[in-house]
Amino acid sequence: MIRKSTSKKSTAIKICGLTKTSQARSIAEFNINAIGVIGVKNSPRFVPEEECTKIFNAVEKVSSSIEKVLVIANEKLEEVKCINNRSTPPSVIQLHGNESVDYCRELKNEFPTIQLWKAFRLKSINDLENISQYEKNIDAILLDAWDDKSLGGTGNRVQIELLINKTFKAPWILAGGISAEIIPEIFSKIRPDGIDASSKLEISPGIKDMKKVESLVREIRDNN
Repeated sequence: MIRKSTSKKSTAIKICGLTKTSQARSIAEFNINAIGVIGVKNSPRFVPEEECTKIFNAVEKVSSSIEKVLVIANEKLEEVKCINNRSTPPSVIQLHGNESVDYCRELKNEFPTIQLWKAFRLKSINDLENISQYEKNIDAILLDAWDDKSLGGTGNRVQIELLINKTFKAPWILAGGISAEIIPEIFSKIRPDGIDASSKLEISPGIKDMKKVESLVREIRDNN
C-alpha cells in the first residue's frame, strides 16, 4: 500500500504500463512497491484480461506485498464487478478517466476491499482545487501531466512548481515523464509519497529498458 510518508524520506516506487510477464517478474524482483497494467483498450500499452492475469500471477509469486494495479478509465460499475471476479484480481484499481466524486464513492461502497487510486491530470493550479472533494472516497491520489490527446503515458512532466508546499490528506503519487535523471530535481523541491514511471523507461510502448528501470529504482532508493 502507498502510505503517507512518516519521514521526509520514504517514497514508494510504482512501475506502470507493463505488457510482458517476464519483465513484470524481473521488475518485481527489484522489490518495488507496485506494478501497473493498462486496461484501457485504446492505449498502446493495453493488456487483455488473460495476459493481465499472467502478469499479476508472476508478480504475486515474487512477492505478495507488491500492489497489482489495473489502470482503467470511465468504465461502467458492472465492468469493475467483472474485474473484481477475475481469478487474480488487482489489489488496486487506478481510475485514469473523468470519473466523478459520486462514481468513486459508489465504487468504494460496492468494492470496499479494493484500493482505489484516482489520477488527476494537471494543466494549471486550478486543477488542484477539486482534488479535496475526492479524498474521502479514494485511497491515493496520482498526479499526471495534462495532454489534450491522451489520458496518460505521454512522457510529459508535471510542473513541479504547482506542487511546492501543496499538501493532501490522502497519499499522493507523482507521475509524468519520470526517469532516474530527474529524481534529484524532484526531491530537491517536493517529496511525493510515491513515484510512478512508465514511458520514459521504455524501448517501445509497453516494453521496458531494464537498465533504465534499475537506474530509477537505485536513484530513488539512494535518496530515500
